[in-house]
Amino acid sequence: MLIGELAERAGTSPRTLRYYEEHGLVRPSRDANGYRQYDDAELRVVHEIRALLADGFGVDDIKPFVDCLRAGNSAGHVCPDAVAVLRRRLAEVDGYLAQLTDVRRRLHDQLGQAIEHREIRCLMNPC
Repeated sequence: MLIGELAERAGTSPRTLRYYEEHGLVRPSRDANGYRQYDDAELRVVHEIRALLADGFGVDDIKPFVDCLRAGNSAGHVCPDAVAVLRRRLAEVDGYLAQLTDVRRRLHDQLGQAIEHREIRCLMNPC
């Protein structure tokens, strides 16, 4: 299929596919007139790329998943290099959650103090 058809079937744009190609994630062949040709396997690769990007992975982190698919595996996350990326990314997300939990606690405490302060002020001087 040509780039436009792959883009349409994958729900993306030809420009995005060329970007993936620049990063070595998508591998078109070229026909005699130089047009990019994609086989059906590339559609699966593009779906994997888009899913990983939606989950917050960077383009550089996606290569092990694509390589795993290209090796004939049923999923991109089953190979050791992809598992290592998953572990690192999960550790990052856990760190973000810990930070957000701390921020939430501080905001909750500040709100509680603000409400208490307002209630005390209203008792002294009716609001």
